[in-house]
Amino acid sequence: MSSREILARLVSFDTVSSGSNLALIDFVADYLAGHGIESHRVPDPTGTKAALFAQVGPDVPGGVILSGHTDVVPVEGQDWSSDPFTLTERNGRLYGRGSADMKGFLAIALAAVPAMRAAGLKRPIQLALSYDEEVGCIGAPPMIAAMRETLPIAACAIIGEPTLMKVVTGHKAIVDIDTHVRGHEVHSSLMHTGVSAVMAAAELVAWTARQTEDNRARAEALPDPGPYDPPWTTLHCGKIRGGTAHNITARDCWIATDIRSIPGEDIDDWINAYLVEAAALESRLKAVRPEAAITVTVNNKVPGCAPEADGAAEALARALTGDNGQHVVSYATEAGQFQEAGYSAVVCGPGSIEQAHQADEYISLDQLAAGDAFVARLIARLSA
Repeated sequence: MSSREILARLVSFDTVSSGSNLALIDFVADYLAGHGIESHRVPDPTGTKAALFAQVGPDVPGGVILSGHTDVVPVEGQDWSSDPFTLTERNGRLYGRGSADMKGFLAIALAAVPAMRAAGLKRPIQLALSYDEEVGCIGAPPMIAAMRETLPIAACAIIGEPTLMKVVTGHKAIVDIDTHVRGHEVHSSLMHTGVSAVMAAAELVAWTARQTEDNRARAEALPDPGPYDPPWTTLHCGKIRGGTAHNITARDCWIATDIRSIPGEDIDDWINAYLVEAAALESRLKAVRPEAAITVTVNNKVPGCAPEADGAAEALARALTGDNGQHVVSYATEAGQFQEAGYSAVVCGPGSIEQAHQADEYISLDQLAAGDAFVARLIARLSA
């Protein structure tokens, strides 16, 4: 099967993060078994999803991991020109949900398995397919841990998010924070005797906005603020919900916040700063009504990917692509999780991130071919 044929199969599986990816995992496991490759599953706690990893080549350390996620974002509310779960070619582009982000890379790696088998690899290629990347990079850490226990340790990991085959050596860390403010309802004419959860939550939202503006001011005062866009840590409130009526102090309010920190700033320091601010606000609320409370839940903390000094993954990816530019991104990937586990890691894959999550998501035929050539050069290098 060509990479295009496999991509058509992968796109046909509805692996939106809210559902199961097991049908896709079954397909991949059967495909690998058909080529004599044993695969290993790492199920999620519910048993409705699984990661999968496998090794092609000799059972020795020093190989290369090709890693990607199987889940995709929803299509509801998007105006697609064709069925998002049917790969459709138009004008040199292959349209379908996940075609760029990032089933294209997975299809390229899987299509190359017969060539890997025939090449006489001196060092192995390890394939890694995770779940729930789109909802917080949840599935990669248990998969990575299982790989370290089961397989020889690879020299590096290439995470094939869409970068137009450019070598991305760094990205921001991210954390999602849910906050529930519990107030006390009274008539708004007597608001001084109650606690408005909405107004208290608004204070936290305003605090996050001030932090972002302070970070921006410091970065813009530097002669070289750095390569990120934007080159400062951002704190953002994306959702707020609460209250009953205009004339009742709100009993409950919920807000959803994310923090994206630049390398050199510890995401844990920002989490602690938010917790300190929430605790101080809670003390003021309790002084009015003792039952008032603020509950903060920290979700899905994803480490940043830091550029490595003399990194094996960067050197390899540059040799395979010829790209010597300096590239970083502000979105998170699983590369930082591989780094935390001790692997050298970079992000490099076909397609454009500008197509990710969009209606009529596509990968161009040229980019699919560039990915095929990239993996072919990797096979030749590991066979020499």
